[in-house]
Amino acid sequence: MSKSVRGVVARSKGAPVSIETIVVPDPGPGEARVRVRACGVCHTDLHYREGGIGDEYPYLLGHEAAGVVESVGEGVTEVAVGDFVILNWRAVCGDCRACRRGRPQYCFATHNAKQKMTLEDGTELSPALGIGAFAELTLVAAGQCTKVDPEADPAAAGLLGCGVMAGLGAAVNTGNVGRGDTVAVIGCGGVGDAAIAGARLAGAAKIIAVDLDDRKLEWARRAGATHTVNSKAGDPVEAIRELTGGFGADVVIDAVGRPETYKQAFYARDLAGTVVLVGVPNPEMTIELPLLDVFGRGGALKSSWYGDCLPSRDFPTLIDLYRQGRFDLDAFVSERITLEDVEAAFEKMHHGDVLRSVVIL
Repeated sequence: MSKSVRGVVARSKGAPVSIETIVVPDPGPGEARVRVRACGVCHTDLHYREGGIGDEYPYLLGHEAAGVVESVGEGVTEVAVGDFVILNWRAVCGDCRACRRGRPQYCFATHNAKQKMTLEDGTELSPALGIGAFAELTLVAAGQCTKVDPEADPAAAGLLGCGVMAGLGAAVNTGNVGRGDTVAVIGCGGVGDAAIAGARLAGAAKIIAVDLDDRKLEWARRAGATHTVNSKAGDPVEAIRELTGGFGADVVIDAVGRPETYKQAFYARDLAGTVVLVGVPNPEMTIELPLLDVFGRGGALKSSWYGDCLPSRDFPTLIDLYRQGRFDLDAFVSERITLEDVEAAFEKMHHGDVLRSVVIL
């Protein structure tokens, strides 16, 4: 039987979100219905509202979530009713060329629920990243549910569903940060601070945080930065070089995603160092670099999509580290809010007032 619940909907480009009644169908084959416990307010949701990702309005926003499986459809074996899960937007298919080569983190055919959630009048909703978790219930593909320790705080655990995993994975999975490495992170919002936390977990010897805002640099120190650079005060490339014996960092992570910050990352790395782009650029942005510099400096230029994560591998491990007190996920939760507060949370995020506002349901 379908159920009616409250959810946050973006009806048109740039318009304020509204609380609507959402009709959530019973799960079909391969699907799961999840009672959402908490969902972070992510920049991606704002991009959906602003039309920066598509125009398939109305959107059911929210995707960075944790909850409890309420019911499952035919053939579901990944999870069972009552499981505490983190939702993910990489439900690997197991059969594409990446999966067959043993690289499921690059799956080219990730999937979502086949049925649509709707408004009361039958209008089909487009769930953000195939999840739509600013709602009391949501319908997803069962593979989008990753079972983790139920003792974890849902507000913290859900952040692994997007931003924290993206940043941490950029350092650990994409950048391959290792013991003794020097790391620089440009941009110290939620994703950047997660990259800093990941570098710390991996054993980096020196972690340099770069931002324009002293408040964010203080957050970065709490996440594990050993040094901070306010790029308003001078050239961050030179500052990073000074802090690394004149050489540059082994790994530089651009968590902003602009041409100017990418160039800073490129020139702030050591010879044979690695640049990781995890900040999301907009479609109009381009970059020009001297090809001889690209050739002559060696190393690697990488982009990191969802932190190159494999949810079934990474989420339980990180939750275990969190439960052991070795990974402070709680530090990323700036405030706990209700569905009615999502529009205000977008404004706080725009002004850089929070790492994450988290909707509690």
